[in-house]
Amino acid sequence: MNASQCFHCGNEIVKKGEVFFDGRNFCCNGCKTVYEIFSQNDLSCYYDFQSAPGATPQDIKGKYDFLANESIVDKLLEFRENTTGIVSLYIPHIHCSSCIWILENLQKLQAGINASQVNFPEKKVRITFNPEKTSLQEIVEMLCSIGYEPYISLENYDEGKKKVDRSLIYKIGVAFFCFGNIMLLSFPEYFEVNEFWIDQYKGFFRWLIFALSLPAFIYSASGYYVAAWKSIKQGMLNIEIPIALGIVVMFIRSTVDIVFNYGQGFFDSMCGLIFFMLLGKLFQQKTYDFLSFERDYKSYFPIAITKILPDGNEVAVQVYDIEKGDRLLIRNQELIPVDGILISDKASIDYSFVTGEAVPIEKKSGDKIFAGGKQLGKVIEMEVLFSVSQSYLTQLWSNDVFQKKVEQKHKSITDKISRYFTPALLALSLVSFGYWIFFDVTTAFNVFTAILIVACPCALALTAPFTLGNVLRIMGKRKLYLKNATVIEQLAEVDTIVFDKTGTITTNKKTAITYEGKALDAVELKLLKNALRGSNHPLSHRLYDFIPHQQKMEIKHFEEVIGKGILAEFAEGTVKLGSSQFLQHMSENTHKKTKVHVEINGVYKGSYVFNNQYRKGLEQLFEQLAKKYRLIVLSGDNDGEQHILEKMLPENTHLVFNQKPEQKLAYIEKLQNEGRNVLMIGDGLNDAGALAQSNVGISISENVNVFSPACDGILDASHFEKIAFFLGYSKNAMCTIYMSFCLSLLYNVVGLSFAVTGNLLPIVAAIIMPLSTITIVSFVTIMSNYFARK
Repeated sequence: MNASQCFHCGNEIVKKGEVFFDGRNFCCNGCKTVYEIFSQNDLSCYYDFQSAPGATPQDIKGKYDFLANESIVDKLLEFRENTTGIVSLYIPHIHCSSCIWILENLQKLQAGINASQVNFPEKKVRITFNPEKTSLQEIVEMLCSIGYEPYISLENYDEGKKKVDRSLIYKIGVAFFCFGNIMLLSFPEYFEVNEFWIDQYKGFFRWLIFALSLPAFIYSASGYYVAAWKSIKQGMLNIEIPIALGIVVMFIRSTVDIVFNYGQGFFDSMCGLIFFMLLGKLFQQKTYDFLSFERDYKSYFPIAITKILPDGNEVAVQVYDIEKGDRLLIRNQELIPVDGILISDKASIDYSFVTGEAVPIEKKSGDKIFAGGKQLGKVIEMEVLFSVSQSYLTQLWSNDVFQKKVEQKHKSITDKISRYFTPALLALSLVSFGYWIFFDVTTAFNVFTAILIVACPCALALTAPFTLGNVLRIMGKRKLYLKNATVIEQLAEVDTIVFDKTGTITTNKKTAITYEGKALDAVELKLLKNALRGSNHPLSHRLYDFIPHQQKMEIKHFEEVIGKGILAEFAEGTVKLGSSQFLQHMSENTHKKTKVHVEINGVYKGSYVFNNQYRKGLEQLFEQLAKKYRLIVLSGDNDGEQHILEKMLPENTHLVFNQKPEQKLAYIEKLQNEGRNVLMIGDGLNDAGALAQSNVGISISENVNVFSPACDGILDASHFEKIAFFLGYSKNAMCTIYMSFCLSLLYNVVGLSFAVTGNLLPIVAAIIMPLSTITIVSFVTIMSNYFARK
């Protein structure tokens, strides 16, 4: 066997199978072919990220022929519409930066692939492709040809048949069985019983203990060896290395003791160590799963949708209450929350949230429409095919396209500590071993192993994710739904708060509305009511509720100009309503008020005047916030209510009126250029640009489906007065993280002081390690709950 390695996959090359190409050695024609593919497509820099990063391609001839079946492909695809298909594939071989790089450049390897995104922790790649140019089968076969064969099991896509990974449970069971029986067989040695029959069979019992330790050593601890080996191959020092080293040292030392009759060894401690560490890992896993469940269960954010009852009445319901067969009303700019069938004659759907393409797709009655599309234009009706999948909506909201690039300070602290922790730990254990070996061999091995175990920084690594996960859960229960944990840190850094006016500090509920102008007859009221039915603007909602119930009419054309007004065409006439500039009509009333002007069939009729009702607790909230933050009200309305707001709000509140959506965005950008960390609070419709530009954007939800990925969080309008609490709670959350960092480091210092001096047995260290994890999780849970109550 030739000891040389394959340039592509790194495997040792058998002499008879060696392939030479382009001055490089390959273990087989498969690896050579992959190298050729990368070279021909100008992707040879793949090998710059890491030496031998690839995998040997497998022979998959005929294996994926089942993907030619369209009914199977439909089950696998997340989205399929005309020239766009989206699929997420699980690829077990993803392991390093070069894997990410090549899998995010698949469009260079195959025509028809538009984009691909890798989810490294879940080892998944999400591929957007054109079904007219390539098929799922061709994509899968191409991935196999470059060594990234996906794992496809149709059971994963059948509801109720999802595969559960129980390998950790099995490993714990085996470790516990070995640990318990070895402890039982070791009792005579513990108590130094010198009965004749025990002495006679002592050798037999020791070898039986050795045999019982093998399943725990080989099977239960296998995950630590694999992780440590991968880390070493990548030139990194992760925490699995000292753990794996400690287990191996204990096994070798114990085997030597038995072979040379020095004693019974440490097999009981080794199996106990493996058992308790796996138990700690199970605890971590269950806690993570619980937090994930809490975030996804019963709506990650309070999107609601209008459901049409059998009697024709319309009610707002939460998305998770939607069932198959329900009939839904989708207004302009609303998100379609479920897959369904279009009932209306036609619709224009914007799937940019899903595909990134902003070109609307025209659908006709009877066509299937997918969740994640945004309805543009006149109101439509649809029938539900499947109940809502909250995980899908969460995935949509958390799409990388809509993520803000921010620096996570707590994460960088964890990374810095972890980077130096493992080499320092290995050095300390070796120095301590070298010191004690001159005094007592047994103590030296005990010290070496105890140091490696007790100083495991698992608890240190858990402080940030567990704290932020618990804070996300508590905020969600209090009706503030944040996109991810990063937003909490950003909230803690905020020094300037910008509020929109209409629909944000004013409520969308029925208020005093008066009409000024020519009286509207029954037909004109009917036209006006039906025109308003398709709009999502807060004023439109209030006016729609104010006008008495009218018979529904068929709308021919609907157009809503954000921040200006609505144009709706019916067979019976045309309605235009909105601002005076939109209608090109100057009001004679010099006293400025919030108005919606009405024009029917080209004739100006008059205006509806809104006497805004401000949200409950507004004055008290601004008084609280003014002590710590710079406050700004940024409104698209005229300054008619300036004198009212000046009386209600603190003196240092800055009021800015007549701002168009693009001007709001520019204003936020100007504040950021001054070094301000800006929190923007708006209604999510006219404020989408400003919400996206701000450091943190929060949309106020009045039980209306105006979801936009531009925001970082959605606040239920009924909890508006708690904004000061959420800001303070975010600061306390960061404080909790730093306190738990200190607690974890203190634990390591104390544990190491006992271990280095030889006063800590490995089995005690193994018990303490998961206890430290439980302590940290308990501490952050108690503190975050305490601050929530406070």
